[in-house]
Amino acid sequence: MAQRSAAAKSTDRFERKREAILDAATRILNRKGIKGLTLGDTAAAVDLSTTSVTYYFKRKDDLAAACITRGIETLHDIADAAIRAPSPSERLHAFLTGYLDTLKRIDEGQAPPLPIISELRALSSPRREEVAQSYGRLFRKARQMFDHPDMLWMSRGRRTARTRMLLEQVFWGGAWLVRYETEDYPRIRDRIVDILLNGVAPEGSSWEPAAISMARLAAREGPETSRETFLLAATRLINRRGYRGASVDKISAELNVTKGSFYHHNEAKDDLVVACFERSFEVMRRAQRLAMELPGNQWDKLSACAAALAEFQLSEHGPLLRTLALTALPEQMRRVMMDHANRISERFASMISDGIAEGSIRPVDPAIAAQMLNATLNACAELGYLVPDVRPKAAASVFVRPLLMGIFET
Repeated sequence: MAQRSAAAKSTDRFERKREAILDAATRILNRKGIKGLTLGDTAAAVDLSTTSVTYYFKRKDDLAAACITRGIETLHDIADAAIRAPSPSERLHAFLTGYLDTLKRIDEGQAPPLPIISELRALSSPRREEVAQSYGRLFRKARQMFDHPDMLWMSRGRRTARTRMLLEQVFWGGAWLVRYETEDYPRIRDRIVDILLNGVAPEGSSWEPAAISMARLAAREGPETSRETFLLAATRLINRRGYRGASVDKISAELNVTKGSFYHHNEAKDDLVVACFERSFEVMRRAQRLAMELPGNQWDKLSACAAALAEFQLSEHGPLLRTLALTALPEQMRRVMMDHANRISERFASMISDGIAEGSIRPVDPAIAAQMLNATLNACAELGYLVPDVRPKAAASVFVRPLLMGIFET
């Protein structure tokens, strides 16, 4: 009996210390990305030696994978509890309630921090594949929110796209929910749920976004053309492989140029990521400007802008750089890029606010709706992987329309 008791205490100590290491590593991961995570910094954060940490996690990728897997399992449990509700709308409400309750408990020190899930792309094999399997289980569980007799009209591809859009709201939420007091989370949840269920278009609105020329949206002329080609190739590789996977050698090989050509365009890899972000932000700003020049009301302009950016993501000119690359940047650079992203959201919020005033957009929280739209447009880069046969022209209908007109609407 005494031996079993001693063994149980030893196991408890091991688990407590392991959880403390994961908590510290997750905070570093969220602040610095996998690139900035080290066993040494993690050890220092929990008053251990690096050798002691390697007793639990031999390599940095082992530690990072464990952090991300633990976060995925937390979201899986939230989704698992949510799908027990009887209707899709009640499941959605339960899922977001569980998520925001978890964030509140994290803020109060009662739950372990959630990691930035997108960092899984920066893992090396075999950890990347192992964590991807965990993410696949989360995705399939979340997709069950659409399993209901009332949803039989929805194809598997559309369910997949809408599930990805919904999960992106959770992944991106960590970037903007910090602006709010946790005591306001129930109100924020209700506003998010309202937008997801009812969209931003008033009842009776139609989905007929005006076309914006892809050539005008991607406008680059003269000497800018070669730089655009370089940044586009780099953006595609970073989106696909993450910051660590998009090495200078691989970027140069993809373009069939020398490493010297890379350094002619960019002094360092961080500069390249910043340039890719700046290209993406400029495309988004250009789409907003072109949309605001169109005739019609603010709903017409907002839907045209969103549709154009969704099409751009799958066109020969796309995609835009995913925000997952932000964590790879030094903190000062990251703050600057976040400021750019927030300005784009604020312009969307202004368009929504003007639409509410004129009656062409439903009364919603403009700031929250804008962040949700930004997240949706960002995730649209993955639509080609999720629904392989989707055409660029159909991207907005499949991915963006459900946010703007209701996630459970036809």
